[in-house]
Amino acid sequence: MRSKPITLSEEQRRELEKFTKTGVHSAKMITRAKTILTLDRSSQKGIIKIGKISKEVGITRQSVTKIKKAFLASGSVEEFLTRKKRETPPIQSKITGEVEAHIIALACSEPPEGCAKWTLRLLADKSVELNYIDSLSHMSVDRVLKKRSTNLI
Repeated sequence: MRSKPITLSEEQRRELEKFTKTGVHSAKMITRAKTILTLDRSSQKGIIKIGKISKEVGITRQSVTKIKKAFLASGSVEEFLTRKKRETPPIQSKITGEVEAHIIALACSEPPEGCAKWTLRLLADKSVELNYIDSLSHMSVDRVLKKRSTNLI
């Protein structure tokens, strides 16, 4: 089954050429634009092999196919050249300002009996024990304390 060939209008071609030659864009996006320009059939009659295009642009055959499908699925050149928005928001941190304050206050307090000082693991375990947070790793405690110490300097 053959896929639909890409035929660009003069305006689309100019837009892609301008995108590849001017402005500051990521290398990935410039490669995508160059691939579409190479796949353009508007001025050529013969069949262009994907392998030849992949060597010309410097990407794999699979990448050429994916870029072609993405271009055909997009509504316009502008839509094709812009990153799509996230469908889901990033995961919020479990450590709120209130939890940070509790961890810092705990770190400034006297260490538990039998310990000379607070360790990151002790701070994490005590924070969970005191129900400041449902679970917490010692590395998260480290990030909280480093973040606060750099803000004080």
